[in-house]
Amino acid sequence: MVPTNTKNFDTLVVGGGIAGLQTALDLGDQGYKVAVVEKDASIGGKMIRLSKVFPTLDCASCITTPKMSAVAHHENITLFTYCDLNSLDHDGSGEDSGNKTPGIKALITQNPRYVDPIKCIGCRQCEYVCPVHVPDMEQGGLSATKAICIPFSNAIPQLPMMDIENCMLCGQCEKACPTNAIDYFQKPEKFIITAKTAVITTGFDLLPVKDNVQYGNAKIPNVIDSLQMERLLAPHGPYNRVLRPSDGMEPDSIAYVQCAGSRDKSTGVSYCSRVCCMYAIKQAMLLSGSLPLADITIYYMDIRAFGKGYEQFYQNAKAMGIEFVKAKVARIDKGENGSGSAQVRYELQDGSGIAARDHDLVILSMGMIPAWNPGAICPVSKDSDEFITSIKPKISPVLTDMEGVFVAGAAAGPKDIVDTITESGCAAMEAAKFMSKRLVEN
Repeated sequence: MVPTNTKNFDTLVVGGGIAGLQTALDLGDQGYKVAVVEKDASIGGKMIRLSKVFPTLDCASCITTPKMSAVAHHENITLFTYCDLNSLDHDGSGEDSGNKTPGIKALITQNPRYVDPIKCIGCRQCEYVCPVHVPDMEQGGLSATKAICIPFSNAIPQLPMMDIENCMLCGQCEKACPTNAIDYFQKPEKFIITAKTAVITTGFDLLPVKDNVQYGNAKIPNVIDSLQMERLLAPHGPYNRVLRPSDGMEPDSIAYVQCAGSRDKSTGVSYCSRVCCMYAIKQAMLLSGSLPLADITIYYMDIRAFGKGYEQFYQNAKAMGIEFVKAKVARIDKGENGSGSAQVRYELQDGSGIAARDHDLVILSMGMIPAWNPGAICPVSKDSDEFITSIKPKISPVLTDMEGVFVAGAAAGPKDIVDTITESGCAAMEAAKFMSKRLVEN
């Protein structure tokens, strides 16, 4: 059945992370009507889940939350959260009218939250009375949350969503809701968005630890990835301080394994993920502040401190006593002493041979992979690394091979926050220029 509900905008932004938010704000401030479509229950992307940013060590939430709020309250921006993008292509309207610049047509599915967004007032009474606890993936699975909850404290929109797979239908949330907003029979709704341009800002994911045999297939308790470590370091993290997930002990020896999955053809990620060196150094510096007696070691192949102030940031970390070992980690096993430690086996790059060392906590700097695969959804081209192709990477890296469709941020390849925000401004400029050209042609 073809959806009859059609919404018209000037620009469709696919992805509500920092790239999508910046692009939407830049276009909205120029007077363009913008739709932001996000797959998660809240906007903010990966950046809202971080503790601090490098090299300034500013609070990530303090930077992202104002942008989230600005987008949510902007008169020219409309948010569509917890949605799936089913298709994105040219709508052919331009060709029908003789115009050489066709518009964009997207088919969207609004997934059910099982909460009426009109009636809900965000009081969280449903969350408080829910008796079912489930792993909280917003905290890296390191703590629990309720089967119906608002994703995190500063989520936008402040709407709960029900984990229908774990809900036992006890009806407690429905009884506690003062506005009768709970709707167990809510169904997915499809609608169409038409626009003049689209900007793809779908971001990145980390290579799953469970796919790496050499790092224990995610079965070694105290081997975690970098995003889980971000949650441990965050002031609103799962434990309010840094503790080992397996037993709640403060770790005395912490290791970072660089290029875990990156620069490795066997994992399909032969490229460098660019930001891993710097966020590992950032986390190590934060750890040395929160656990001043802990020994912190970073196993690396190369330190790639490429941005402004990054080399000094690296030198500061060495001056703080953080140990840098130039080595390639071959595998990680459970520690032999039964204390919950992990044994890191590595080959020293100075030719002195193979060594092994036990650590209480090991953090894997996993490679970055695209968070979205255009596949049969959108005919935009991908590179050999599976990220969206930039057809003019030196002149304008936001251009794709689809007319009127632009890309920004990590959707086009691994990059840091500074480059992402810069690219987002470029994408907004190119989209505005494209719409101005279309207006002249009409």
